[in-house]
Order: sequence, then structure tokens, then C-alpha cells
Amino acid sequence: MMKKTLALTILFAAFASCSSSDTYEDIETPTTPPVVVTPPVTNPGTETPPVVTPTPTEPVATTYTANAKSIIDANCIGCHQSGRSASFRPLTTYAQVKEAVENAGLLNRIQLQSGQQGIMPQAGRMSQTNIDVLVKWNTDGLKEN
Repeated sequence: MMKKTLALTILFAAFASCSSSDTYEDIETPTTPPVVVTPPVTNPGTETPPVVTPTPTEPVATTYTANAKSIIDANCIGCHQSGRSASFRPLTTYAQVKEAVENAGLLNRIQLQSGQQGIMPQAGRMSQTNIDVLVKWNTDGLKEN
């Protein structure tokens, strides 16, 4: 009996000395020592440079000149210019295109599906990417530049 008690005591002591107060979280999550940043050494009497905090970039507005004009030129002015079949509604200037968006349903007509009456361009629907650019131009306020 004495041998069993002694063996159990040794076994218990061995297990007790192997454990620590760490939790499973302490064991599973390695910790990294904190990074200490020291300020730069400056000469006496000199100004410390300001800390520049980056500002989030704002989305760039879509404009006629940068975005919409090339789409209109490629898809519309083949008919919508002087001497062509749709010369009654020219789309060769910013003012003309803006007016068509605001008062002539240009955005509605370019968003129709192929085969629907009134779709523009008549040759077939332009790419969704181009339509999205023109819609965004309208949403952004129909800015020229």
C-alpha cells in the first residue's frame, strides 16, 4: 500500500509540475511583444515635421469630357449629327448630350433591351459597361469636366 501511495504521489507531483496557469487561449494564440516606436532625434531649435495622416480617397466623379463623350462618339454620332438620319437630335456637343439626357429620355432608350421599340443605338444595345458609365455621369450631376 505504501508503494502505491508513494507512486501516486510522485505521479501527481510530476503532472503538477508540468502544468502551468496558461489557458488554452494563451497556449493557442501566440503573443507578439509590443513594438516601441521612438520619436526621431531632432536638433534643438528645429521644428518637428508634422505627422501626415492619409485621407481616404474620394470617388472620382464621372464627367462628359473624361468618360461620356467617347461613348457617345462611338455609339451615337454616326446618326446623331448634321446630315445624318437623326440630325434632328444632334449629339455632338456637351450641351446637346446633356439636354438629351435631361429632356429626351436618352438614358431610358439606351437601357432598353435589343428588339424593344425605341432602343438606341438602333444597331443594337451598347455594352452594359458603357450604359453604366452614362448612368453614373447622370448620377454625378452631368458635369462637363
